[in-house]
Amino acid sequence: MATFPYDDIYQLVREPIDIAALARHVRAPEDGAAVTFDGFVRNQSHNRPTLYLDYEAYESMALAKMREIGAQLHEKYAIHRVAMVHRLGRLEIGDTSVFIAVSASHRAAAFDACRFAIDTLKRTVPIWKKEYFADGAVWADGELPATAAATPRAKPAS
Repeated sequence: MATFPYDDIYQLVREPIDIAALARHVRAPEDGAAVTFDGFVRNQSHNRPTLYLDYEAYESMALAKMREIGAQLHEKYAIHRVAMVHRLGRLEIGDTSVFIAVSASHRAAAFDACRFAIDTLKRTVPIWKKEYFADGAVWADGELPATAAATPRAKPAS
């Protein structure tokens, strides 16, 4: 596994994500909490049965953006380690598409950092999802977190 400062992991992979190994990687004796996010393929989208998904990325830029998110996490939150991995290619229902793990001395920092990481990844990292249905396929819009009194704006691809 490729590492970055803080012994973090940032990867794009085409094989199944080893979530157990990543969760173990972020844990250390000085930590008191690890929070994980496991995003996986669901069997429907917009009330249509989904057959499978296909993810593509501008890989060098996606990895650079993931590392930027990690640097922001270390600046904003009192965390120890981060693992952020996104899968590319064809994914079946139930397959993990994105996994993020964050460790910290205290749970609040780990929770906050993990939420920031997935929300920022979905908004800024150039990874695109194509959803396949029985009657065709569509490129999906990115999902933005709900905000109070949100103003309409263009959604980036995810």
